[in-house]
Amino acid sequence: MSARAHCSTHSQRLARSPRIIRSKKTTPATIEFVDIAGLVKGASKGEGLGNQFLANIRECDAIVHVVRCFDDTNIIHVEGSTDPERDIDTINMELILADMEVLDRRIAKTTKSAKSGADKGAKRELEVLQKIKAALNDGKLAKTVRFEDEEDEAFRKNLWLLTDKPVIFAANVADEDLADDGASNKYVETVRRIAADQGSEVFVISAEFEQEVSELSDEEKEEFFEDLGVKKSGLEKLIAASYHLLGLQSFLTTGEDETRAWTIKIGTKAPQAAGKIHTDFERGFIKAEVINYQQLLDCGSYAAAREKGLVRMEGKDYVVQDGDVILFRFNV
Repeated sequence: MSARAHCSTHSQRLARSPRIIRSKKTTPATIEFVDIAGLVKGASKGEGLGNQFLANIRECDAIVHVVRCFDDTNIIHVEGSTDPERDIDTINMELILADMEVLDRRIAKTTKSAKSGADKGAKRELEVLQKIKAALNDGKLAKTVRFEDEEDEAFRKNLWLLTDKPVIFAANVADEDLADDGASNKYVETVRRIAADQGSEVFVISAEFEQEVSELSDEEKEEFFEDLGVKKSGLEKLIAASYHLLGLQSFLTTGEDETRAWTIKIGTKAPQAAGKIHTDFERGFIKAEVINYQQLLDCGSYAAAREKGLVRMEGKDYVVQDGDVILFRFNV
């Protein structure tokens, strides 16, 4: 199942945009999540959904791993007990085994090329492949392997191995553990330790709470959040973690027809940001008219912002910042 979720921060900005410009419509930034059935032992050998599951993961930018962090005798765990470290190790091992198959095929092919001398870079490629395989044999993830040479490092990334993908752990807790963000939950503590070791993101969520919230009106949600001492929904936490892990941010464009949020990589320069809207914008980029969203909101209008000198002109080297409102000028 695939679903698109609106980036919460920018949805809030868009909701207030009519105070600035009366756009006919607003379009928030979105991030797509693909819900895939749980992975079981032996998936790399075809158990459960097996290869179908693994194929779906290969197409994703990151993996969100929901980890059970609560005890409930009424909800039976497939392994019979709650053990986050074991569950994470199970997933990692299946991904490692799947990557090993990919590497074995690649190594066999590259070995032939290296022996024949037909491919001059085959020997170096083989060294990279063997180093990654050695790490996997030791139970380590591909993303833990680093190369001093930029070309070797780029090659590792271009293998698109499952264990090279960034991971977000969703620690699934009981409702009562939401208020303190799982601080008193020993299972969450374990997940956070593992996430820190792997350079992964982690956030606390209650699947039961999310289901209850989904059936409430906006007003009822606020009351429910307040009663439990919860500030953000699990979906909002997930989106924030996804943006942070993938190095994403958003900028806004606004006008009478539409106010819209666009998602880009952090560090993107103005011409490339313009290219997200249309390739002509990037190709014919002249300059960008920029103002921070909050400054524009505080001023109440573009005219007032201009009078205060807050609207500035930026060139092709300008690095777009999160929350920028931009008018691109171009000529093709």
